[in-house]
Amino acid sequence: MSKEAKEVVRDFYRSDILGDKDVMERFFHPDLTLIWNSPTGLSIKNYDDIVTFFSEVRKSYDDIRVEVSHLLADGPHVTVRYKYYVRTMENPDEELGIAHFMSIFEVKDDKIYRGYQISQPVTDNDDTTESYHKVKV
Repeated sequence: MSKEAKEVVRDFYRSDILGDKDVMERFFHPDLTLIWNSPTGLSIKNYDDIVTFFSEVRKSYDDIRVEVSHLLADGPHVTVRYKYYVRTMENPDEELGIAHFMSIFEVKDDKIYRGYQISQPVTDNDDTTESYHKVKV
């Protein structure tokens, strides 16, 4: 049974990225391409690159939480605006915002198939109290 694209992306962001080792296989298409613009420049990631990336995230953080403010769909395309928060193993009592993201995903075969993503690190000047209230999730 085919899911709506918005449901696939929503389920990914609600998943347990650190605890569930099958997350990548369940949500990402084997032919995944992610075009990622970050402060360090453009990178093009495939499925194996994303698996490696999240493997490193698991090693680096004790906890990770995502706060989604926008989740909009148009057919197989889903746009999501979100922020990641983490707790480090060295300081598990403090939650830190680490990055803001805007992503456009294309869903194929009930999995994230293509992605275009822009990220920016959190700074002391971020207005996270007002800018991340949920608008349409």
